[in-house]
Amino acid sequence: MDFATELARQFHLRPQQTQAVIDLLDGGNTIPFIARYRKEAHGSIDDQTLRQIAGRLEYLRGLEKRREEIEKALADQGVLTEPMGEKLRQAKTLAELEDIYRPYRPKRRTRATVARERGLEPLAQWLLRCQQRSDPLSEAEKYVGGEVPDGESALAGARDIIAETVSDDAALRGDLRALLNRQGVIETAAAKDEDSVYRMYYDYREPVSRMAAHRVLAINRGEREGFLKVALRVPEQSALELVRRAFVRPEGGEGARQVAMACEDAWTRLLFPSLERELRGELTDRANEGAIRVFAQNLHQLLMQPPLKGRVILGVDPGFRTGCKLAVVDENGRVLETGVGYFTLPGQERQKQQAAELITGMARRHRVTAIAIGNGTACRESERFIVSLLPQMPGAAYAIVSEAGASVYSASPLAAREFPDYDVSLRSAVSIARRLQDPLAELVKIDPKAIGVGQYQHDLKQNELAGALDGVVEQCVNDVGVEVSTASAELLSRVAGIGPALAKNIVAYREEKGIGSRAELKKVPKLGPRAYEQCAGFLRVADSKDPLDATAVHPESYESARALLDKLGFGVGDIRGGGVPQIGDRARQYGLERLSSELGVGLPTLEDMLGELQKPGRDPRQQLPAPALRTDVLDIKDLKPGMELTGTVRNVIDFGAFVDIGVHQDGLVHVSRMAGRFVRHPSDVVKVGDVVKVWVVEADPVKKRIALTMVRDKC
Repeated sequence: MDFATELARQFHLRPQQTQAVIDLLDGGNTIPFIARYRKEAHGSIDDQTLRQIAGRLEYLRGLEKRREEIEKALADQGVLTEPMGEKLRQAKTLAELEDIYRPYRPKRRTRATVARERGLEPLAQWLLRCQQRSDPLSEAEKYVGGEVPDGESALAGARDIIAETVSDDAALRGDLRALLNRQGVIETAAAKDEDSVYRMYYDYREPVSRMAAHRVLAINRGEREGFLKVALRVPEQSALELVRRAFVRPEGGEGARQVAMACEDAWTRLLFPSLERELRGELTDRANEGAIRVFAQNLHQLLMQPPLKGRVILGVDPGFRTGCKLAVVDENGRVLETGVGYFTLPGQERQKQQAAELITGMARRHRVTAIAIGNGTACRESERFIVSLLPQMPGAAYAIVSEAGASVYSASPLAAREFPDYDVSLRSAVSIARRLQDPLAELVKIDPKAIGVGQYQHDLKQNELAGALDGVVEQCVNDVGVEVSTASAELLSRVAGIGPALAKNIVAYREEKGIGSRAELKKVPKLGPRAYEQCAGFLRVADSKDPLDATAVHPESYESARALLDKLGFGVGDIRGGGVPQIGDRARQYGLERLSSELGVGLPTLEDMLGELQKPGRDPRQQLPAPALRTDVLDIKDLKPGMELTGTVRNVIDFGAFVDIGVHQDGLVHVSRMAGRFVRHPSDVVKVGDVVKVWVVEADPVKKRIALTMVRDKC
């Protein structure tokens, strides 16, 4: 297979582009490096498309490997013909390949196997050839003897062989597969007389062609947990007609009737169960891909939420009996003070007074201006107490922060190494504060699957999910860039070309000798030229003597960058303190094509270089709205239909989005209430971290359900 041509066709690119991507990937280059620093080679393909190409290339190579295995197996059996070889070469999917190989694949012992062992294969072939004969029983009598007691038994065995032949026919399976996808219906019913979250599926029907991913996953889980019975319904007569048309001659006699009986048996006993399993497997695979895609989008938006820079933050990990753990971190995330306050249980006025003095004292001593409250147990009690103290903490406001994964981090060896003197809950308070301060730097310490911004994540293919989410984390870290002097080993390990071992070496070298420039990274043990090439552009050294070390300009382009500055009348030192805002205008006046030619760099690299020199080390997250901080508190009992609120999108799923409106329970905006038009998917309208205006449709304090709308006339 010509992989470059096939990928170019699938992604609507030129073969030269896809071949360049293949060569770069095979050369051991990372996707972030390819996306940013090799744009001329592949034509500025974005990193998400590069990841899709890499995944598809892996599939095509697996397909080619399987094709070669099947060709060898068929050749070894002596059944490989030129037409069959051509069919194998034309197959575009693994399913097509397996259909071709199916008749020759080693099988477990079947009824057809037994019939063949009894010598009935010639009779089966005679029936297929001579369907116009009116007396197949006479032909069958020739095979009586041994384990075949009579002619009827011989015909039954021949029909078993024909049924298996029918079931193995690749073209027929393809036609039936298309019919099931086009006209099949999934039906579900209750498997037990018991109320459950699957009640809506206790009497449910939906065409296969319209099954949404979240409904497929919900039905699968309900079936697995024993609450649902699931069946595929198909137009039986249409399916049987397809089968008969492929094998039964229209003007046949008794022989044709025997073949028709075998066809019906093939459909009922072999084809339908096999295709049903296959179809449900395909539905699950598509749902899996869709859910992983949504999870990845949500994670990307969560990690790219803007940091709350320049703030001293008090983190609050709420609790009842064990109290609320408190931790103050400075502008750089360094822990200044910790404590425990008891203020969430009724009564205990003396303890509440002590907690108030502790919290306000912390705020005064360290000039706290933001408070991060975890959204777990006792969150709302903590929120009310903190709000009551805000008048004593001038300039302070608070935000509710998701605790998802915080307990996983707090109990991890990483947290123990980072905070050996703190117990688990105090570590959680620090993590909660840092999540508000810099979500990306803190959340990279946690397994992405534990962050909780997806749907049915435990039902998905875990290896595929982990791979996709790791790719998102890598993309976000490299898009933002990492400051070498302050980054944790976990953050460094996500930089292109650096893994956990190299990250630890960098931190160890930094603590022992310091890192004053990018060039000094070459002295880090085991950080060789290849790793340096991949990672250098994504690492920043703010205090370096060379201002270019604080930018995303790659060291391989330093000479070009200095020449560019010189041609436009600037020096390298001019980019300190905010960059050179007017460099873009001067470059356009000079002529971008001319500059590109004179500097010997491509236009994409030149434009990236100009952007960096104009605003060195820019953080793409700063272009987004800052986290919403509150100074008041709201209860679900206060919500009334039509009430207008501002909230933050916490999770986007296939059927809507969950929005934090300042009460303990996030509200759901169904996809039908997101806009005054048809919305294909909620991610087309909102993303995690968006601040949106919503109206209350309904609030049920008992069931703790809140329905919201983003369209006022739908409330």
